[in-house]
Amino acid sequence: MLKPNDLKEWLHRDLGRLVKLLLILATFDSPTNLTEIRNRAATAGLRIPRGWNLSGILGGSKGLAIRVPDGWELTESGKSYLRNLGVTNLSPASVQVAADLRAHLEKITNPTTRAFAEEAIKCHEAQLYRSAIVMSWIAAVDVLHRQVVANHLAAFNAEAKKVDAKWKNAVDEDGLGRMKEEDFFNRIAAIGVIGKNRKEELLKALKLRNGCGHPNSLKVGPNMVASHLETLLLNVFEEFSA
Repeated sequence: MLKPNDLKEWLHRDLGRLVKLLLILATFDSPTNLTEIRNRAATAGLRIPRGWNLSGILGGSKGLAIRVPDGWELTESGKSYLRNLGVTNLSPASVQVAADLRAHLEKITNPTTRAFAEEAIKCHEAQLYRSAIVMSWIAAVDVLHRQVVANHLAAFNAEAKKVDAKWKNAVDEDGLGRMKEEDFFNRIAAIGVIGKNRKEELLKALKLRNGCGHPNSLKVGPNMVASHLETLLLNVFEEFSA
């Protein structure tokens, strides 16, 4: 989760021994021995003092690192610990989008929406790209459903009936959920909740969400996810109060 070339910057910060050893482990893709740990540190400009008991330090990490038959490795808890310090191999754009989303969490008062958004951010930071796309989309739709129920329900139902006479008036978010998402965006655009260009961008995001929500050969990377999250951040989360 950390590129060896980036290790130098981290090791020369004012950090404790355990954190520095965890950072070194983060540059390996497989379990590693103590000699390799020392060599990797030396390559990054840190000569580990002989007085450091590496096994003792790592063994006292309370599960952040564990010893397996082939050597020492980070656990998922260890990776999460480092992510909280800002350690990631995400692109700068992806890091900024995640930071912006976290800042926006403070504005989301609805606990359901907040939970969806926070899980999307965690998936993004953990490089679970498909999950990040799906969860962020769920959060965005939840925001828009609440916006319609709070401010535009009568106009929405009238427009929906105009298009489909069989539409049964929605009275809450669950009722809006009966409509296909593409149709929902067409209806809220028709009554002015969102503009035409915004609708088109959100429909692109829907298409990506659909591609990520089903088994297929679609490949997604950090920049694609960053773009998706930024679209939702600018056009939903920052625009509508949740």
